[in-house]
Amino acid sequence: MTKFLLAVHVIVAIVAIGPVTVAASMFPPVVRRVLAGPGGEVHTLRLLHRICRVYAVVAVAVPVFGFATASNMGVLGDTWLIVSIVLTVVAAVVLGALVLPRQEALLAGFDGDGAVATERAVVTERAVVRLAMVTGIFNLLWATVTVLMIVRPGSTTGA
Repeated sequence: MTKFLLAVHVIVAIVAIGPVTVAASMFPPVVRRVLAGPGGEVHTLRLLHRICRVYAVVAVAVPVFGFATASNMGVLGDTWLIVSIVLTVVAAVVLGALVLPRQEALLAGFDGDGAVATERAVVTERAVVRLAMVTGIFNLLWATVTVLMIVRPGSTTGA
């Protein structure tokens, strides 16, 4: 059962968190392209934001299967797992409280044709830089969790 739970945990992590990290990372450069030449890429921004929102919800399954796996393995009290859990919670907060709202705010700054709609929001390079920064923090947190899951203390893999 542990192998099954671990396989599902890893597959869901790849399928759910991978798209969020990629789409979130793509968002700031696409905003910059829209600002440089208004036009057809606002639909891309909307798609990237939708990917981030939808897959963030799907990603809730990652810790669910992670806890089940850790329980079966008897490692719930291990330091590497507790650190991973804390970093996962921080990553979720960064995504939910910083990345997604900043994406929404930037999206609100464009009309359907890609022109800056200044009456709704101000799309500035500073806002894009801040979004890129918090997205980078989110991605770094997930990279750290991934490393902890692979190279954990007491690993039986011999690594």
